[in-house]
Amino acid sequence: MRWRQKPMTEAECYARCYGGPRRIEAVRPASDRPRLVATLSGEQIRRLFERRLDSREREAA
Repeated sequence: MRWRQKPMTEAECYARCYGGPRRIEAVRPASDRPRLVATLSGEQIRRLFERRLDSREREAA
């Protein structure tokens, strides 16, 4: 570990911890790609998941 020659000032500590002023810019993504539409309901997904779990239990036994 290196030691500093002089103590840091409060401003230096703040800049080191939080960085300098930042510019935040919110950008909306381009909608050139259509969103995926779910073809299965939540209940169908749950049933398929339970089947996979049951088959794993049979393989382990």
